[in-house]
Amino acid sequence: MHNFLLFIIHIMNKTKILLLISLILISGFIYATDTGNAETSAQTANIDLPYHIHLDQATIAKGYTVSAFNNKLKLSLTPGILSQATDVDVERINEEMDMPWQLDKISEIYQFEFRNKSAYDNHQPFYIQFSYDEPNSHYKQVYFYDKNYSAWRALPTKDYPNGLFVRSLIHLPYARIAIFANPNVLTAGQASWYGYKNGNFAASPDFPKGSRLRVYNSDNGKFIDVNINDYGPDRKIHPNRVIDLDKAAFAQLAPTWQGMINVYVEPLYIAAEFGKVLGITEAKAGSEPEITAKSAIVMNEQTGEILWQKNAAAALPIASLTKLVAVKVFLDTRPSLDRVVAYNVQDEEYNYQYCDKSESARLRVQDGETMAIENLLYAALVGSANNAVETLVRVSGLSRDNFIKQMNQLAADWGADSTYFVEPTGLSPKNMSSAADYAIITKEVFRHPVIQKASTMAEYKFFTINTKKFHRIRNTNKLIRTNDFNITGSKTGYLNEAGYCLIIRSKANNHEQIIAITLGAGTRDASFVETEELLKYGLRKLKIGN
Repeated sequence: MHNFLLFIIHIMNKTKILLLISLILISGFIYATDTGNAETSAQTANIDLPYHIHLDQATIAKGYTVSAFNNKLKLSLTPGILSQATDVDVERINEEMDMPWQLDKISEIYQFEFRNKSAYDNHQPFYIQFSYDEPNSHYKQVYFYDKNYSAWRALPTKDYPNGLFVRSLIHLPYARIAIFANPNVLTAGQASWYGYKNGNFAASPDFPKGSRLRVYNSDNGKFIDVNINDYGPDRKIHPNRVIDLDKAAFAQLAPTWQGMINVYVEPLYIAAEFGKVLGITEAKAGSEPEITAKSAIVMNEQTGEILWQKNAAAALPIASLTKLVAVKVFLDTRPSLDRVVAYNVQDEEYNYQYCDKSESARLRVQDGETMAIENLLYAALVGSANNAVETLVRVSGLSRDNFIKQMNQLAADWGADSTYFVEPTGLSPKNMSSAADYAIITKEVFRHPVIQKASTMAEYKFFTINTKKFHRIRNTNKLIRTNDFNITGSKTGYLNEAGYCLIIRSKANNHEQIIAITLGAGTRDASFVETEELLKYGLRKLKIGN
């Protein structure tokens, strides 16, 4: 069995050319006719009963299609696939099994087995036709369950949405299989056009740049192969739009005056992003997120339920996540946000106790320049400016020591017992907390509408008052600009000692809030990708639970 699994994994990791060849084979195969002396004991009166058939030597020489459970599942055993007679069993699996958390199961789980394992040597794949009951517009694949990894692995699959079935090829004499759909990837709907490179190109909100898709006009059967080189359309605005085609590509499917056509797409090659294909690692779909960060948590804010965690109680450096608590202490002094204050270069000198001047994220202002307190607050949260935090501390009316004491008192009052601050910016690696603690802190600080608003702005602009200098500050969290979530709070953080840290708070459709936190991610990209994965996991758990 181990050799079979290695072989199928090897097949799935072939180049895009081999994948294209596989899909062509799947789309073009002709089933073997049901001839020979096959004997079946399946009772057609009750399709819930296990299916059994004996394939003798004469039958396998001519080829045979095993059709089980009222033709829901067909195994196409063309001549040469089997070398010896064998019994074939097919049954529906009703036991509890781990399911891929990212995917929707849209078929029953079936298990097939060639009783005579030596009859099949796995050198040639055979074909599966697998039906699903309801129309589904999302990307579908057949998966088999790999019990060695407690995960599902994808098979090369072609969808026939008009016939409500898929076809796949497989190299295993025994497998549990099911059809899964990716709810985040649309493959059937509408397409429009835009003028760009005047070639066979397209924009997709689902398939990464570098992917190659075959796009069919559902109304006339014409198709064209396009390369994805752009992002769009916006699924929030156009929920049924699968893809936008370059004008030249659209014209090969329909006259451009139509503006919009019905399409379905067939992936020929899907580009990987950060080691994953459409969010799934090496075509392996597990029942839980795969997180490399040192510590992580996803929590239902309303109930406090921990939906998933990894080392969530471990106290670690938290870098600029510190700023959320500092701003909350400042706002608790009830300042007037339009009050004008002067910047003092001494404010940033506190920062240089922990880093070189060139390493500190800061607001580029000079000694004596004036601005509103609101400008400093937004600079601290949108751009994570360390000197802006120290200016807020200075103008708060509290001594710096008392300000930091208040930060620690707030954390203690909230029950964040493993949290400790030595300064207000996060530059010190001695500012410590845990993912579990910061989930509690996140819930509390984002009760304040100003913190919520500032932390979710893509950018902030202002002019200093006395010098009239313009400042544009961009959010350090790129997910604010690129994701499809309803983000209601966020903060990034980084130190050499802390790694990359990130908080995301998002509202679900039912108005519940999800908090996802990663601490100690190895790279900036990993921080964003893994926190986004946790957020998707939490939102999906809420949806399924409701």
